[in-house]
Amino acid sequence: MPSLASSPRISRKVYESRVAAVRAALVRMQVELKAAKFPVLIVVAGVDGAGKGEVVNVLNAWLDPRGAETFGFHPPTDEERDRPMMWRYWRCVPPGGRIAIYAGGWHGDALRQDPRGTADLKEFDATLRRMARFEAQLAADGALIVKVWLNLTKAAQGSRLKDLESDPRTAWRVTPEDWQAHRDHDRLARLAARMRRATDQPGARWHVIDAGEPRRRNLIVAEHILAQFRRVLRARRSWPPLQRPTRTVALRPAGLRRLRALPLDQELSAEAYERKRDKGLGRLNRLVREAAWRRRSMVWVFEGWDAAGKGGAIRRLTDAIDARDCRVIPIAKPTDEEKAHHYLWRFWRHVPRAGLVTIYDRSWYGRVLVERLEGFARPREWRRAYAEIVEFERELVEHGVIVLKFWLQISKAEQLRRFRDRAQTEYKRHKIDAEDWRNRRKWTAYETAVGDMLALTETRGAPWHLIPAEDKRYARLQIIKTSCDQIREALGD
Repeated sequence: MPSLASSPRISRKVYESRVAAVRAALVRMQVELKAAKFPVLIVVAGVDGAGKGEVVNVLNAWLDPRGAETFGFHPPTDEERDRPMMWRYWRCVPPGGRIAIYAGGWHGDALRQDPRGTADLKEFDATLRRMARFEAQLAADGALIVKVWLNLTKAAQGSRLKDLESDPRTAWRVTPEDWQAHRDHDRLARLAARMRRATDQPGARWHVIDAGEPRRRNLIVAEHILAQFRRVLRARRSWPPLQRPTRTVALRPAGLRRLRALPLDQELSAEAYERKRDKGLGRLNRLVREAAWRRRSMVWVFEGWDAAGKGGAIRRLTDAIDARDCRVIPIAKPTDEEKAHHYLWRFWRHVPRAGLVTIYDRSWYGRVLVERLEGFARPREWRRAYAEIVEFERELVEHGVIVLKFWLQISKAEQLRRFRDRAQTEYKRHKIDAEDWRNRRKWTAYETAVGDMLALTETRGAPWHLIPAEDKRYARLQIIKTSCDQIREALGD
């Protein structure tokens, strides 16, 4: 990682002449960015007293404020602690065409852990790995991530703090904590170097800048941003256009074999269903309340063929859950706002607080199903999505979220029967349209993609449950029973 040596001071006259050109270039960059439609994330981190706040303020003054927003992460609120650590950073990811400036970034939160012992360092390194994967996902999706570390020697830091403290206009900015950090400079510098090594990667490199001379520091930061923008803009121009795939080849045939081996002939009488359903819903209600008491949130994911009965299964589940504690999120085509973000952004937004429940009627798996098959994602985009989804679900599980994933399986013949029934029944006609019939013609391709999904996103913490759904009563009861079993196991009962 590059480190710049100190150089003579830049005179005010030279500085002001260069600032005019830099400001004009930054505004032109914002104009180009609107057309290019990728997000820009600028992280300004560094040693205490190095001028992080000054640089952030300068960038805000030089940029058009209508296209940029600044974020500073304070100690987590109760709402943020109730969700996985990365939730609050995902919420602040800018849409394509806009700039976000982060004072200290997520890295500041990691450094505030201030690990001392072996166990603390292990947790610190785990946090850094999560942050590195977060940045890697955004960079792979085309985001420009510019990370600058403003560096000061211990002597320069002490001199800076004294200068600030001696001026009545800036004395308020120096706190006892700043002087403590100065006394602990060498250890904190080693910790920061460890952080930079762990989070320095292609697409999200650290640029270390000597912050001893403020004018020079400001210009170097701005010029580095401009250089990185031009680099990413050139790379984006070489991206292949979106196109529909000509054929679908299985990546993991084992998943397809598992799907086709599922027996679909199970049946359940209405009498048996009524008797077992109420007992199962009562058990589920108790388990959900027990999980809420333990501050464990839950996420249900429902995927399956069109007309497989996802909506009916969800309605039965919600019978057992207090409506005040549960949200059902129906996933349709992304809105313009959602399309301007990383595809996982809209799902992170709905992750429930501790003790609450979110049910996704279709989910992030659209990336490797409809987006893969309809050409809404490039091959390199949907191929890497399997690992991104596994990471997303891992973060949920590690935070304590109970993740329950269901695939509802029916035969092609049964789907046709249900389609015709919907078309002929007035109150069901709204549930079927031309797209459903078009998707049906791609049954084999979708079946292959589902097999890959099952094989590549099956984990111990978030396993797939395949439900034979030819008989709706049997499917609903199996979902209730499986949900109860998995919640009980997750609670350790």
